[in-house]
Amino acid sequence: MFKPLLLSALFAASAATFPLSAHAVPEEAFQPAFATFMQAGGGDTSAIDRAADAFAALLKTEPTNPVLMAYSGAATSMKATTTWLPWKKMAHAEDGLAQLDKALAMLTPAHSAVVQNGTPGNLEVKLVAANTFLAVPSFMNRHERGVKLVKDLLASPALAGTPKAFQASVQKAAVQAKLAGVAQ
Repeated sequence: MFKPLLLSALFAASAATFPLSAHAVPEEAFQPAFATFMQAGGGDTSAIDRAADAFAALLKTEPTNPVLMAYSGAATSMKATTTWLPWKKMAHAEDGLAQLDKALAMLTPAHSAVVQNGTPGNLEVKLVAANTFLAVPSFMNRHERGVKLVKDLLASPALAGTPKAFQASVQKAAVQAKLAGVAQ
């Protein structure tokens, strides 16, 4: 259901510890979930349920955290690749996409502060959403929104101040979105 190339490059953001902001969960809680998510995004299907469970648990502790909601939504969407039952595929995909939509809607100027992985929360949410939107099948009508989010990321003045790994992930998303003028 998801494009393997995108899943393998889903989120190569830096995993180093950075100062916490008001919207961040402690790194010792976030990093294990993030590492499992990266495994899942790298193609380890056995990590998908663990990543979804880990971010769902973190989200219960901070239900208004759009970064946690975005990762939870992306992991939930990835669960669509773990079942053969069409109604379960659709339920996982739709539930995850709904969480991503909610995470995007929750973004405010306060989320431009660095949260996890040395990245402003609003940029991280947009990248997680863009990668997921670009990965779902075309009949889910998310590709154009994914392309718009990637364009927003590329146009953001804050992108230059993010870790190099995050910038590389944005470039990979731009290539996936087939945006002209992106270094490959």
